[in-house]
Amino acid sequence: MINQPLPHPDHGAALASAPSTPGRRAPLLPLAARRSQPTVSSEAGALPPKEERDPAPAPYRDTVLLPRTRFPAQLPGRLQPQAELETQQKCGFSELYSWQRQRKTKKEFCLHDGPPYANGDPHVGHALNKILKDITNRFHMMRGYKVHYVPGWDCHGLPVEMKALSELQAQDLSAMEIRQKARKFAERAIEKQKSAFIRWGIMADWTNCYYTFDGKYEAKQLSVFQKMYEKGYIYQDYKPVFWSPSANTALAEAELEYNEQHISRSVYIKFPLLKSPPKLASVMDGLSKISLLVWTTQPWTVPANQAVCYMPNSEYSVVKCTNTSECYILAADRVESLAAILDMQFEVISTFKGIDLESGSCAHPTIPGKDSPLLPADHVTMAKGTGLVHTAPAHGMEDYSVAAHHQLPMDCLVDEGGFFTEAAGSELQNKAVLEEGNEAVIQMLQAAKSLLKEERYVHSYPYDWRTKKPVIIRASKQWFVNTANIKATTQEVLKKVKFVPASGQKRMLEMLDRRTFWCISRQRCWGVPIPVFYHKTTGESLINSQTIGNIIRIVEQQGSDAWWTLPVEQLLPREAVAKVGNHDALDYVKGQDVLDIWFDSGTSWARVLEDQQADLYLEGKDQLGGWFQSSVLTSVATRKKAPYKTLMIHGFTLGEKGEKMSKSIGNVVDPDVVINGGQDHSKEPPYGADVLRWWVAESNVFNEVLIGPAVLNAARNDINKLRNTLRFLLGNVAGFSPETDSVPASEMYVIDQYMLHLLQDYSNKVTEAYKEYDYSRVIRLLQAFHTRDLSNFYFSIIKDRLYCEEEKGLKRRSCQTVLAEVLDAVVRSVAPVLPHLAEEVFQHFPYKTELESVFRTGWINTSSVWKKPGLEEAVEGACAIRDSFLGSISGKNALEHEVVVVIEPGLFFELMEALQPEESSSISQLNEIMMASKTTLLTKLPKELASEEKIIEGNFLINLEGGDIREESSYKVIVQPAAGAKCPRCRRYTSDSALTVCPRCMEVIAQNGKNIM
Repeated sequence: MINQPLPHPDHGAALASAPSTPGRRAPLLPLAARRSQPTVSSEAGALPPKEERDPAPAPYRDTVLLPRTRFPAQLPGRLQPQAELETQQKCGFSELYSWQRQRKTKKEFCLHDGPPYANGDPHVGHALNKILKDITNRFHMMRGYKVHYVPGWDCHGLPVEMKALSELQAQDLSAMEIRQKARKFAERAIEKQKSAFIRWGIMADWTNCYYTFDGKYEAKQLSVFQKMYEKGYIYQDYKPVFWSPSANTALAEAELEYNEQHISRSVYIKFPLLKSPPKLASVMDGLSKISLLVWTTQPWTVPANQAVCYMPNSEYSVVKCTNTSECYILAADRVESLAAILDMQFEVISTFKGIDLESGSCAHPTIPGKDSPLLPADHVTMAKGTGLVHTAPAHGMEDYSVAAHHQLPMDCLVDEGGFFTEAAGSELQNKAVLEEGNEAVIQMLQAAKSLLKEERYVHSYPYDWRTKKPVIIRASKQWFVNTANIKATTQEVLKKVKFVPASGQKRMLEMLDRRTFWCISRQRCWGVPIPVFYHKTTGESLINSQTIGNIIRIVEQQGSDAWWTLPVEQLLPREAVAKVGNHDALDYVKGQDVLDIWFDSGTSWARVLEDQQADLYLEGKDQLGGWFQSSVLTSVATRKKAPYKTLMIHGFTLGEKGEKMSKSIGNVVDPDVVINGGQDHSKEPPYGADVLRWWVAESNVFNEVLIGPAVLNAARNDINKLRNTLRFLLGNVAGFSPETDSVPASEMYVIDQYMLHLLQDYSNKVTEAYKEYDYSRVIRLLQAFHTRDLSNFYFSIIKDRLYCEEEKGLKRRSCQTVLAEVLDAVVRSVAPVLPHLAEEVFQHFPYKTELESVFRTGWINTSSVWKKPGLEEAVEGACAIRDSFLGSISGKNALEHEVVVVIEPGLFFELMEALQPEESSSISQLNEIMMASKTTLLTKLPKELASEEKIIEGNFLINLEGGDIREESSYKVIVQPAAGAKCPRCRRYTSDSALTVCPRCMEVIAQNGKNIM
């Protein structure tokens, strides 16, 4: 069906409708202006306009049953935040988690909370993540599950350490001083974030969270480290790793972000051929000044060159420059493009396979007397460059592999700060490799006449995600996890994990496939120490099960501070020292490295879940290479299973135009300002937490999630429309008790049965959407149901029955039974998303005896008897006829007309006859659906039909028994002016005189014993 802008059902509007598609309900618009808004007490806000408060002349006003409720249509924005806080207090938000944990049920749902960094204020990314988790938890709790959810914080590492140190002017702080400052900073950040999460309505036991700086947590982490070390997964080695000069520490790949606009100074360099490859001796004979042509984007690595690599199966050429007569060796596929780049003319002398370069060597371009062998390698690419790769084993992962295979030196000429060391020579010593060091190397190449060309090269380059500065690759002695040995099992385990969305599985498997090792040591002091000791003289490491076990016991009791505060003889057991020879504990020093915070947080399952497997991990897409991965690697390594059954992956938050949030642009959205408003409420109004939660739920969270003023305004408007629908429901079940006044479905009006049929369909679909974590579909289903099916369709039809029929009669009670069921289902279905609104509505239920939380009363409860064969066809057939009628009087009041419906005898006529057994009626179920003053149902056109009367024709397809019964029937509609006078009570044209009420109203008034004289 087509969705149009929808007025509230209480707002009067002239009826209009487009022609319908045969067989289906068309867009349904509200009933003509003849009913008032629900009456409210003065506490509920402004009253409706006077003309709407007077639906009938004074003598009959008290006989009309207008809605009654204290539930306000909407709250002024300035009152919204305080109202939510009062709801949280009144409805026991803070006790809900502990209450549900005490329930006696075997069903449990475990969502393991990925720890946010304790290094700053809460932001919209936190809101997106925590609210998604809370919606999930509240749904499962209402479904009868005992929810296990322990919030946590990632407290260690450089993000916290940098923030803590940025507040201090002091230099040369001791490790313990830094740790103390960092801990205090983390604790302050945790309290800020925790307060915000509670304000957003996040259900949890906030007195029992987990923190990675807690001693018991640290001990569990070291226990995982111990198991992995004992199984041979953890080792120490000297190899190139990503290194952050700006932070003075090694980094894991997950700690990088790539700058797509990084500019490097790329160079084309000559490596003069020293020794001709034997297979090419005849080709080289007689040629002078032969050089290998090499391209690199990192000139500063050239001093560390140990070889030049080629691709064995690719073709290479010897070319002669016609300008200079010099000869060059380069990839055959790159000859033409390089001639253009270097502005040279190349003549191809000979072409050969790369393998023919075997056993050749060339001169180092900056170090006289040093030669570099020519070596085969599979990582050489022909897509760019020259097809020949400068190889510096200390500064490249592939270079390291080549060096290890051919036993080349792996000397690193760069220190922890990113400066050339003394070993690089006096010209380079103490120069920053990414700045003046790079320039110095280029000048050295130029002086040696080895530089052919330098140019700016824009490309993707890794940056430290914390300092936002470029990293380098640098060889150093580090501790690693050998992921290559765990990878195959981990990939098999991940294939059994459910990914939401499913595409996340492929991405994570690909990321894992590229990972051969994981550097887990960091050169910082705010973290969990790697429990290793080094001999003072030999530098040999001492680490075994006994030494680690002793550290675990100490850390569990005293926390990881003990590594820095206790003397080595207390940390290192005498028995462990004795096992490695005639040594004393005092011969050793404590290692200074701490564990990577991905190892820190990736072992959270060991503390929070222990041997349990979480039903769900739910984090942003960056965690596919981060926490999701470190968690599964540590879990598989120690217990051969994933810590989770399902992974849900959401996108990042962006401005509403799709741009990144930036203070300079001024598009940063602060959740606190969203809830409480900014300094100027006209520009930054207070929306309350439910608007924030609606924004999360309605967004397609599997992509990037947009937020801004327009998005938030739209969310507030959507909630206000829902409030009005709920207010209408509340007002019209006043005086109704579901326990004593409900009407069995079999005795209901057909349109009421039909609404129960739609309600069950809605309830089933919304439940499935929640189960699939598809919360935007939940919102779409809710909006379609409450605007299209309720406000635009059902409410417009039933108002006459609600307001003008006998208060306790079957007709009105039938309708109220449905409204009570709808109210209950809608409130429960929206409760996980809008807990404050749901609780507020629940407290206004007129028939509740105890004001308990909606969250303590379970999920939607529907009945299978609400599904009836033929019911849908009967109502939708009537609606098709109605749409033909309404389409013919566009913009006019339907009550001013009578309708004649002509259907030939058959199944369709029988369906309509069930709605109106008599030939003509103003009170039949068919007439109620038509919304006219009177409906006549015939099998053939009347003989007295006036020639000027227009006949509207239409068709309706009946489809029953799964398609076994299919019958297309035609119908004719004749629209005539109403013959009666306007009833002063119900406003239908069914009265004998404008001064007297219609027969129906007279009977109702008499039954109620009202004296209107």
